Amino acid sequence: MANAFLFFLLLIFSSNIIFENIHACNQSERSSLLFLALTLSSPLLNWTSADCCNWQGITCNRDGWVTHLQLPSKGLKLKGGIFPSSSLANLTHLTHLNLSHNSLSGSLDQTEFFLSLNDLEILDLSYNLLFGVLPSSLPSSHIRTVDLSSNRLHGAVSSSFFQQAWNLTSFNVSNNTFSGPIPSSICRPSSSSLRHLDFSLNNFNGSISSGLGKCSKLQVFRAGHNYLSGSLPEDMFNSTTLEEISLPLNSLNGAMTDGIANLANLTTLDLSHNQLSGVLPLHLGKLSKLKHILLDFNYLEGSLPLSLMNCTNLVELRMGTNNLGGDISMLNFSKLSQLSKLDLRKNNFFGIWPRSIYSCKFLKAIQVSYNNLEVQIQPEILSLKSLSQLSLGWNKGLTNVTGAMKILMGCKRLVLLSLGSGFSGEEMPNGVEMEDFNGFQNLRHLDLSSCNLSGIIPSWLSKLKMLQVLDLSRNRITGSIPSWLGTLPMLQTLLMDFNQLSGEFPRELCTLPMLVSGQAAGQLGRFYLELPIYYQPSADAITKQYNYLFFVPVIYLSHNCLNGNMPIEIGQLQLLQELDLSANNFSGNIPDQISNLKYMERLDLSMNHLSGKIPASFTGLNFLSSFNVSYNNLGGPIPSGTQLQSFNASAFEGNQLCGAPLPNKCQTTEGANAPDMSTQDADTKEHQIPWFFVSVALGFITGFWGVCGPLVLMRKWRYAYFHFLDNVQDRFHVTIAKCMASMRRKFV
Repeated sequence: MANAFLFFLLLIFSSNIIFENIHACNQSERSSLLFLALTLSSPLLNWTSADCCNWQGITCNRDGWVTHLQLPSKGLKLKGGIFPSSSLANLTHLTHLNLSHNSLSGSLDQTEFFLSLNDLEILDLSYNLLFGVLPSSLPSSHIRTVDLSSNRLHGAVSSSFFQQAWNLTSFNVSNNTFSGPIPSSICRPSSSSLRHLDFSLNNFNGSISSGLGKCSKLQVFRAGHNYLSGSLPEDMFNSTTLEEISLPLNSLNGAMTDGIANLANLTTLDLSHNQLSGVLPLHLGKLSKLKHILLDFNYLEGSLPLSLMNCTNLVELRMGTNNLGGDISMLNFSKLSQLSKLDLRKNNFFGIWPRSIYSCKFLKAIQVSYNNLEVQIQPEILSLKSLSQLSLGWNKGLTNVTGAMKILMGCKRLVLLSLGSGFSGEEMPNGVEMEDFNGFQNLRHLDLSSCNLSGIIPSWLSKLKMLQVLDLSRNRITGSIPSWLGTLPMLQTLLMDFNQLSGEFPRELCTLPMLVSGQAAGQLGRFYLELPIYYQPSADAITKQYNYLFFVPVIYLSHNCLNGNMPIEIGQLQLLQELDLSANNFSGNIPDQISNLKYMERLDLSMNHLSGKIPASFTGLNFLSSFNVSYNNLGGPIPSGTQLQSFNASAFEGNQLCGAPLPNKCQTTEGANAPDMSTQDADTKEHQIPWFFVSVALGFITGFWGVCGPLVLMRKWRYAYFHFLDNVQDRFHVTIAKCMASMRRKFV
């Protein structure tokens, strides 16, 4: 019995030794890991225990060899900026290396690092600061995943890099600065396992070479945001396993062929922002699994194929900004029950807007502006409970603005509403018909521009507490600007130019919270939209795309009949970037307080009746890129030593100004940079003591009472004074009598 007990203890002791030997890490690899830790500047890794297999991010196999080194998102930084290739190269049994989402720098062009990791299967160094070119080849024939995205790597991706990529399934080098062509030999029989290729957000150029069809298991091919040209290779359509083709923002051209119908598994087709032409493939509808079609910003023509309505899984259909046309009423949208986003803007579609669109109950965004559609707001639109973005403007047939507003009030989630150029000649909805207004509680962007609407600014707008952008420009709106506009808590963009507004610039407008307080504006954040919106700062500027509700803090009131002085309170709008008050009847001096608007980029005060000088304090407006004060009554020198001299002379013409950039020089240099004294002189004169009149009054009082006072108050002086006057009078009479007698003797 005792022998059996001793045997049992020996067995337990032996098993403990074996267990410890299984998990004890190799000492040479422990030293390499410690050396790696020493190369890091922050943060410190808690690698202190004897067994490195228990360290954070470390996994060992049963023999104690390190197989996994995974330290993603740890804020790791290197002391010398040199990638620790030597210490990693000693981890010869490593299969998984994940150091992504850190701040590691250095070059990967280290042969010792790549050639020694013969068992590596997963390599993820994405989202770091690595630079340099890629090594000549991948480190291991066993490697399955390579993710080097979001670094600073450059150079070409050589075909030899994939010579040993027999088991490669995913390759991602997106968001770097790689150049040259996409390697043509990446797909070959030896790489039949390849499923995911991502070359997007680089500088790749040239055409897409044939060969993708050899990747028999390829599911995702991304190469957007590059400089690729040429047409789509026909053999790409042989990769029948493809689920996503994403090549936006390139220069691809040519037509899409019917070969695309072979891609029966395709769910995403993104060829937007290219130069594709021709008609859409007739059998595009065979791709029944398609969920996302993005072909906007091309030169496609013809009509939408009727087969497209067979793509019953379609969630997003974007065909905007092409040359497409045809009768929209021929399409039956009722089959597209999953449709969420529809963008057909800027095409040549015509016909009556189909009511079948209201069968798409999941629709969140409709954008069909700039066509020739006959559109009416129907009550059926209320069935689209998730509708948040509606753009129907710049079509024809849109009438009954009051009825449309009353219907659309029921769209509780509506965020953006654009009905520009509709309801021509009607009156702005107001009064009794809008008394029960209680809608648009989530509306942030309202566009009723270019509608030729008459009437006054409606009071129901004061209830839109979420409104950020209000565009009522190019109408026939009359009356004054209501003071309650200044109480809208979220308003940042106000466009009411080209109307018939009168009265003064309301001081209440200078208290808009989002233009006054940076803290309030900072808390607003971005509101992301279902479909992007497009903003073009000027006619010759590049159109920019925004996936969120974009706005520029501006006030446009040009081409109206506004008068009076510009309020000095305008200096409170510190976040304002653009102010256009041109072509009005403003008078008086330009408020010096405008210089408080430090973010001002565009200021137009032309064609008014402003007088005085250009305030010298405008030298502090450092961000001005557009400035115009032409055709006013301004005088004096243009403040020098500022960017005002960089503007064209036409921005100052029609005044009595002098100095650069005008050809006429000022007579004296004195006062060129002096502050505008016209306003100061006026204020000084108002408060100056009238010393002239004071001295006259004091002189009169002193003289009168100095002479008359003693005569009234002292009798002796009065008797002596009158006696003196009598003597003077008697002498005067005697003198006159003698003169007369002398004259008579001469003439007798």
